[in-house]
Amino acid sequence: MNFALIMFVLLVGTGAVWLLDHYVLRRGRTAGQAEPWWIEYPKSFFPVILIVFVLRSFLVEPFKIPSGSMLPTLLVGDFILVNKFTYGIRLPIVNVKLVDVNLPQRGEVMVFRYPENPSLDYIKRVVGVPGDRIDYRNKRLTINGEPVKVTPGGEFNYVESGLNFVSTQRFEEMLGTARHAILVQPDVPGVQPSGVRAFPFRDNCAYNDGGFACTVPAGHYFLMGDNRDSSSDSRYWGFVPEANIVGKAFLIWWNFDEIRRVGQSIK
Repeated sequence: MNFALIMFVLLVGTGAVWLLDHYVLRRGRTAGQAEPWWIEYPKSFFPVILIVFVLRSFLVEPFKIPSGSMLPTLLVGDFILVNKFTYGIRLPIVNVKLVDVNLPQRGEVMVFRYPENPSLDYIKRVVGVPGDRIDYRNKRLTINGEPVKVTPGGEFNYVESGLNFVSTQRFEEMLGTARHAILVQPDVPGVQPSGVRAFPFRDNCAYNDGGFACTVPAGHYFLMGDNRDSSSDSRYWGFVPEANIVGKAFLIWWNFDEIRRVGQSIK
């Protein structure tokens, strides 16, 4: 469901009724005559829809986390807020950038339109920016020849949907200036070559059973989930074009099962 498009249609419809009444219809009503319901209701909803549309399109937009691909940073059921202007001001619906603000940086958590189906919004962590050489071998990242610093953080266990118990190792990883936690399952390969699809700039990557190496093309980004072995990400479906960027995730504003998470910043 394209909520932005629905909001835009409602905005245009209620705004048209408001304009029609303001400039034409009200002149035909006698003093004190009540407005018909089909005029009163759209006029009442128009300012509310306008405010919501502007807020969601240019300032912040709420999202719900549907999967565990970003564990332990984000839990299933987290409701988060996404900054819509930090990576540039864009036209709603068509997502065309009007004003440059900042570029995504390594380590930031970004919401974007899934390249294989832009009607879906995905959330992952930025690992590579344009021009970066990304190597992932033995569950460790190397960027432009520099190994990414990691420190052990003990065990982390969780239950997936279907009551599947998953045991992982937790590490603290440093991407740029951002320190965050990742999860690794020691017995699972870092990448499954059979699951890699054909995607634009596929020739920029080389895969084998030990891992992969990719060079990020201009205007694109390489993203991975923090739950490294339970994430469908750039390893499998490729680079994220700049045009698909939605915004930067920055705050958990609600979780029905974990109230203590409310108000936590996303790092």
